[in-house]
Amino acid sequence: MSGHIQDRWFKTEPGPDGKPQRVKSDRYGTGKRYRARYTAPDGKEKSKSFPDRQKRRAEDWLTQTAADMARGQYIDPKAARTTFQEYATQWLASQTTDAVTQEGTERRLRLHVLPHLGPRPLGAFQPAHIREWLKRLEESGLAASYIGIIYTDARAVLSAAVDDGLLARNPCASRSVRQPSVRRDRVVPWTADRVFAVRAGLPPEFRPVVDLGGGCGLRQGEILGLAVDAIDFRAQTLHVVSQVKVLRQGLVFAPPKGDKVRDVPLPTAVAAILREHIAAFPPVAVTLPWRTWEGPKTTKLLLFTDATGNAFRRSTFNAGLWKPALAAGGVIPVPLPGLGHARAPRDGMHALRHFYASVLLDAGENIKALSEYLGHADASITLRTYTHLMPSSPDRTRRAVDALYRGSAERPDGP
Repeated sequence: MSGHIQDRWFKTEPGPDGKPQRVKSDRYGTGKRYRARYTAPDGKEKSKSFPDRQKRRAEDWLTQTAADMARGQYIDPKAARTTFQEYATQWLASQTTDAVTQEGTERRLRLHVLPHLGPRPLGAFQPAHIREWLKRLEESGLAASYIGIIYTDARAVLSAAVDDGLLARNPCASRSVRQPSVRRDRVVPWTADRVFAVRAGLPPEFRPVVDLGGGCGLRQGEILGLAVDAIDFRAQTLHVVSQVKVLRQGLVFAPPKGDKVRDVPLPTAVAAILREHIAAFPPVAVTLPWRTWEGPKTTKLLLFTDATGNAFRRSTFNAGLWKPALAAGGVIPVPLPGLGHARAPRDGMHALRHFYASVLLDAGENIKALSEYLGHADASITLRTYTHLMPSSPDRTRRAVDALYRGSAERPDGP
């Protein structure tokens, strides 16, 4: 790196004898005296000014800049002045994730990150700023799991800034910054009695949603987006190929979570319920964009639609049907007149998937197969979530022997 310190209070010009001499410039005594000048890696000249009596500081800064270039850690001062908000906006626009994921990320950044970190220049970030911000989030009363997601979003923005050369080091990577810990409560599956009590609390035309969740392991969006042509009665299989997703502009059809299209065994009892449902409540043709709001229009014959013949919003289904069914089934209290239903974060329709998993594991199904039926990204997610529900070796031994004796009950001399 070529660089030097310019003294703007003095200049060199020829003297009376023709020899160069140092004389006061027109700027003498005004403004910052020293300007450290250097050529950046892009070939452009950069500089930084320093006041009078700070020539040593200017020299140290120039030396540090040269060292950063040599180590490949140089950051353009102009780029470092880019604020977190400016860069986060650019980063969001460049993401290639699906529209729902982008909207969720944008909302979390807008509500919980930008008000605190948005105005700060990237080059001014220190680990202390991240620690203070996390403390504020904890004091706000947000759930630890949600804070963890918010933190992951902010860290991703700062990591990208490092990759793009706007930040030397991600402050989130400092040892003094601790990622919010999330305490994962063990899944406690519903009992069969509770499942059928909630099912009975739904109107007849919506009761099969419980059978699809508890008997096939489908997610709520997959149930509300289930089309009649996805049901293969002959092969006793459900083809889980789409779901209803909520975008800011409205509803769309989209592939299942993680684009994991899958086939799920269709139990005989559930197949019979679906046949009766289709006969009693004919599917309704619903047209929505595919994947994005600008996507091609797609029409599906849905098993479940709202009173206007449109696809359900999950929030509408939950408030108008699911919560009353929980109350009717004794899961949450029946609300007093004029009041809404109680919150039930652990008793959403996802509880039906937990019930489905518990039934399969209790029956001896293996984790890999269960993971495929649930549409998890990999079996490790299934194992972490449901390993405590797997029958222990002593349990399996007792059941195997007990079954043998039950099968030989007519013989008095044992198996």
